[in-house]
Formats: sequence, C-alpha cells, structure tokens
Amino acid sequence: MSEYKAGPYLERITIPEDLRNEFSMDDLPQISDELRQYIVDVISEIGNSHFGASLGVVELTVALHYVFNTPYDQLVWDVGHQAYGHKILTGRRDVFHTNRIKGGISGFPKRSESEYDTFGVGHSSTSISAALGMAVANNLKGEKNRQHIAVIGDGAMTAGLAFEGMNHAGYEKDANLLVVLNDNCMSIDPNVGALRDYLTDITTSHTYNKVKDEVWNLLGKISKFGPDAQSVVSKISTALKGSILKQSNFFESLNFRYFGPIDGHDVIGMAKIMEDLKDIPGPKILHIITKKGGGYKFSEEGNPTQWHAPGVFNKETGEIVKIIPKSPQAPKYQEVFGHTIVELAEKNKNIIGVTPAMPSGCSMNIMMKAMPERTFDVGIAEQHAVTFSAGMATQGSVPFCNIYSSFMQRAYDQVLHDVALQNLNVVFCLDRGGLVGADGATHHGAYDLSYMRSIPNMIVSAPMNEEELRNMMYTAQLKDMGPFSIRYPRGKGVMTEWKTPFQKIKVGTGRKVTNGEDIAILTIGHPGNFAQTAIKELKESGISIAHYDMRFVKPIDEVMLHEVFSKFKKVITVEDGCLVGGFGSAVIEFMVDHKYSAEVTRSGIPDEYIQHGTQEELWVECGFDAKSIVEKIKEMVGVKSGVSSNVG
Repeated sequence: MSEYKAGPYLERITIPEDLRNEFSMDDLPQISDELRQYIVDVISEIGNSHFGASLGVVELTVALHYVFNTPYDQLVWDVGHQAYGHKILTGRRDVFHTNRIKGGISGFPKRSESEYDTFGVGHSSTSISAALGMAVANNLKGEKNRQHIAVIGDGAMTAGLAFEGMNHAGYEKDANLLVVLNDNCMSIDPNVGALRDYLTDITTSHTYNKVKDEVWNLLGKISKFGPDAQSVVSKISTALKGSILKQSNFFESLNFRYFGPIDGHDVIGMAKIMEDLKDIPGPKILHIITKKGGGYKFSEEGNPTQWHAPGVFNKETGEIVKIIPKSPQAPKYQEVFGHTIVELAEKNKNIIGVTPAMPSGCSMNIMMKAMPERTFDVGIAEQHAVTFSAGMATQGSVPFCNIYSSFMQRAYDQVLHDVALQNLNVVFCLDRGGLVGADGATHHGAYDLSYMRSIPNMIVSAPMNEEELRNMMYTAQLKDMGPFSIRYPRGKGVMTEWKTPFQKIKVGTGRKVTNGEDIAILTIGHPGNFAQTAIKELKESGISIAHYDMRFVKPIDEVMLHEVFSKFKKVITVEDGCLVGGFGSAVIEFMVDHKYSAEVTRSGIPDEYIQHGTQEELWVECGFDAKSIVEKIKEMVGVKSGVSSNVG
C-alpha cells in the first residue's frame, strides 16, 4: 500500500466506475483538487518524473472519465507525459509512487499495464491515427456505440502524422472520434510554427469568442424548430469564424466539427459539453485552453521547461532540490555538444543548427541564444527536420541536425532517401544514444548504430569521451564529408577538463587505449569507460588486456581489426546499442569475411525491449557495466570468480 494519503473523495475512487457511480457533477471540482494535490505530494518526494503536463490536464482527466464509459469507450493519450492523473484514477493510485522506478509502473500509458491504457505511447502525435483505427475497427465489429477520444497537445499537432490522421478521419464520417486539443501554448520548449499562430488567433480573438457565445445561445433558442434551423446556425457560425479570424477554420476544412475554445480548467463546463458531444456523430474536435502546471502556484509562475520534469522539490515553497557535488563534475554530453557547436559555428559561417522541438533537452538552446538567425526549432517534425537539413546542405550549408536517437527513427526514410542517397553533408548528432533510464522502452536509443550502419554513404561514429565528441563534430563539418552520424549518451561524460583544442580524426580509425596479450576488448562510445574500469579492477589478476576504442562503426577500422584477429583468439565487444546488427555484428562480419577464427563475446542490448530503471540498473541488466565485463573476461580466460568485484 502507498504511504501517501489521498483526499476523502479521491480515496473512494479505485476505478473510473466509482467516479461515475458515487459522485455528482458538482463534486468534480473537489475531486480535481484532491487529484492535483496527490500528484504534487508524490512527485515532489520521488522526483524522477514529469510534472507540469499532468497538472495541466487534471480537470480534463476527471471530466473524461466521468463522462465516458472507460475502458469500453477508448481513451488515447498522446505522448503520455500528461497521464499521471489518468493512472491514479484507473486502479494505480497505491502504486503511483513506483512511477518510473525499476519494477514499478511506467511513466507512460502502457497496454500491458492496464486495460485503461488503450494504446502505448511515448513518441508524440500518434493518438489521432490510433483512435481512428480503433473507431473503424469497432464499427466493423458492429460496436458503433463506442466512443473514441484522442487527447493531443498543441505541440504534438505540429507533426505530420497528426495531420495525416485528421485528413483520413475527416473522410470516415461514421467514426465516433473526438479529438481533444489541449492547447497550453507550450510543449517542452515554447511551441513554434504557423499552427501555433493560428491557435493563438482563435484563443485571443475577443470578437470571435463573443460572437461564438451568442451563436451558441441562439442555437439553443431556435433548436426547437428542427434540424434545418441547426444547420443554418452552424453555417452562420462557420462563416463568422472565417470573416472574424480572416481565415477559414483549419479543422472544419478537414471535415471535423469544431467546438471551442473552452476553459480546460472548468471541469463542470467540460463535462457538460462532453455529454452533448457524445450525441454528435462523426469526427469532432474540442479545443480546450489549459495552463501547463495549472493549479500549483510555483509551476504556473515558474519556468515551464524547468517544471516539465523538476526532480525532487519542496511542495510548500516550490524550491527544487539540487544536489551540489563535492568535487568538480564532468559535464553532460549534450552540454559539450551545445558549447562546441557554437565554437565551430563562430569559425564556419556555413554551420546551421536544427532541432525538432528539443532545444533545451539537446542543448541547442545555447546556439539559439548566441546565433538565433542560424538556429531552427522546427517543432515536433523529425521528418521535416531531416529533409529541411538536406535542402540546406544542397546550398552549401552544413546543418547539424540534433535529434534524440529514439526520435531519429521517425525520419528514417528521409535519412535514406533525402540525405544519404544524395551524399549530402548533414551532421546527425544523436543525443540519448543507448539506454536512457526512467523514460523506458519508448525512449531508449537502442537502434541507431544498427540502422545507421546499414545505409550507404553514412559515417557512423560514437565518442568515448568529451574530447572525442568535440573532435568528431569538428571533423564532420569539414568539406565534403557527406552524411555523418555522431551518437552520444544521456548524462555525464568523464572529463572535467574537456575543452580541448580541435583535432581532425581520420574517418574510420580507432585508437588503442591499453596494450595487452591475453584478450582484446573492442568498444564503441561511452562504454569504453566501463571497459577501462574493468581493466583496472583486473590489473592484479594477471590477465593482460588490450583495449581498442574503435570510434567508428562505419567505416570500421580494418587495419585495427586485422591486428586484433591476427593476435587474439579471445575478443569481447561492448556497445550501448542493440546486439542485432550493431557494432559487435560488424566485428563478427569482418572476422568471417576475412576468414579469421576467434571466440567472440558480444555485450550490449539484447533482442528485447528494455523497460525503465536508472541507467546504471539497466547497464547491469543488459550485462555491459564494468562488473559484468570483469566477469565475462574471467570466464573467457578461465579465471574462477572469487571475492566479488567492487566495480559498478
């Protein structure tokens, strides 16, 4: 049982049926207040969680589960950052404190976790397509009375997939689909683009909102004269929207019935409108206005990006707890990226920064501040980010396209067709390469080494430390380098003195870190540091270990591999990426192609989806932390494990 105390109303709600059966509509504001307070109580102490997004949709969450017969009616949350209230109301209140902790509940909706989580999410902009698919499938089964609700934020609306889903939904006139557009003018970083401006026009036009209210009042008065009168007023409303806003309604042009904007923190008002919308057939969109972090003073008034995932904080004062290290710490890799791209851009006027809605997460905001005219946040639109970068590269620019590894998957065709096929010099800086920790399976950057190395013309690299990251970035922007992928992990590096002079790295060359005679360790990227720790641990064991930091998966250093397989019969490969088709596979392919024979043990991410936990816990689970490397070396050279190792 949870040690956290729920309010008197919330305590009575185990599943949404309790909410619907035991409470009146007048009780919903109190339930919303108690739900918000419960989220604040838990997240302020456990940290390690998203925060602002869930607070902003508390009233929406309560209204949805009160009005709709979930889980029979299908509720799909986009992204899932905002689904904490949903989890608490759907049988997981007593385990909510395990959120994003290894073995606990996921930070995102997850089908295997609850029947109320109708669709697994984590990447944005999937909700409309998924909910439409459910609606069409249920219609085909004869279950035409089921409702299907997609909750999507204004930031997620910028993705092409959201438009594709709406474009199709407008054609499926029999689909019971309600899209709730949660408009808080804020994704993780400030939202960008023409759609943002359009939504702002709607939400800030006092004239439009006044006329809209008068039209709806008129509709209520004359509805007794029949459907023809309703049709007339609907046409009047549409015409007024177009003339007052000086543009047609974007959503109605896609055959959606548009309702709103309405106050997303008025739970009773929303519930009443949703009750009415249940009886209106076909695709509909309800535009609600919310405030991210709404209802909690400090998140409302503070930096929205900071309160997206604040960590542990004092719920009474709003002070975010910061742990001050006792000694100088190495910087995060993304911070090194952010400062380095500015250094390079000061020397090379052709360098341009591009990110799809993650300037803070990727530290592209450093260049955005220093050189705003040469830095582009294109919104949640990874495919566009890649092809936009390709277009600039045809004109002599050197775009640094900075994307999380997991999100890069969404633009794979664009990498293949628009960049690599044309051999354009786009530099892909893939942040969060490898296991990312508490975000779990949807966010692990497990596959980039594998999927990038299969592409012709692509250079695939990973630095072992901050100095190598800087030098790879320097090398990638040199003339005629072609497509160049640099991946680095979430979190800290290993060098406190990292701002070293730039040096060109010869593409396709590794470096020997330590000499040895008995066994060779081949590593790619940051896990090379785990290998170094293991080698130090085994120093007194009498095992002589050679360590090769390969640096490139493609082109791989064949001279170095000839040396390895000519000298060693026992080889270990280590990578923070999937074993299927990854770095270890590349090494084995070389061995077979050149008719070498050796005992090769590969360490990396197995062929399964790894769930959430800390990075350290997941490295251990996948068997490529320092201690696991020690055990594998001992096993391969025939040394029995005695006293347990003290490495982590």
